[in-house]
Amino acid sequence: MTVATERREALGASGRAERQRGSGTGFGGQQPKAVQKALAMLEAVAYLGAGVTAKQIAAHTDVPPATAYRMLNYLVADGFLARTPDLSGFALGRRTSELAYAATGTGPVRSVAQVVDAMRRETRHGLYVTSFRGGTLRTVDTDPDHEVVSAATISRNLHAHAAGKLMLAYRPRCLDGLELRSVTARTVVDGLSLHADIAQILAAELSFENEESRIGRAALAVPVRDTGSEVVGGLCLQGIAGRVSPDNDALVRFLRAGAAELRGLL
Repeated sequence: MTVATERREALGASGRAERQRGSGTGFGGQQPKAVQKALAMLEAVAYLGAGVTAKQIAAHTDVPPATAYRMLNYLVADGFLARTPDLSGFALGRRTSELAYAATGTGPVRSVAQVVDAMRRETRHGLYVTSFRGGTLRTVDTDPDHEVVSAATISRNLHAHAAGKLMLAYRPRCLDGLELRSVTARTVVDGLSLHADIAQILAAELSFENEESRIGRAALAVPVRDTGSEVVGGLCLQGIAGRVSPDNDALVRFLRAGAAELRGLL
């Protein structure tokens, strides 16, 4: 066997070994591009917010859906992403939070679930968190002990829910084509009245719904901001009508304090 032949065989064996090592990642042979795509997906989840779907991530990153699904599964398996409780979307995972903590050198990074779970131990009312990123209302953290309105139901009737009105106030484009349907006898279906409600929400940074989506139930919602002060979602509290109102200073302070803790976590 010639020296040249031995060299070619050695290079071939090396290449096969490298491909075998690379195949363990599930990303194929072009590792640098795969890493770039994976990082882009992490950025997409951070930008679009918890609950974003695989389809939305694929579109945002311009990655073929099949490739996106495969990469997302690996990122979840490695702890960089996590599935939302209803398995319909994704959120940043534990290892991503650890990286953020290491980079900032500040105290431990709390998750949305940790903040809201602590709040639930202090109230008998239902609590949930919504995201407005991408112009779509999504439930990021729902209350396991109370029946709360689904994101799909709120989205169909934004004008009838405290969280929906909050989104209309800070995402006014969502008003385009909005059908003001009557959900209950108390639902605001007059355009001028709705705009007056929205103006009040922006002035007070507080949204209120009183039996507009269900008789006997009322709700309050306050904006949740990112680190740059943009409103990216809402913290909503719901309970029995008459007990939940904007005149209940203790409840309003409780919600505002919670929203401050959630800042930068959505």
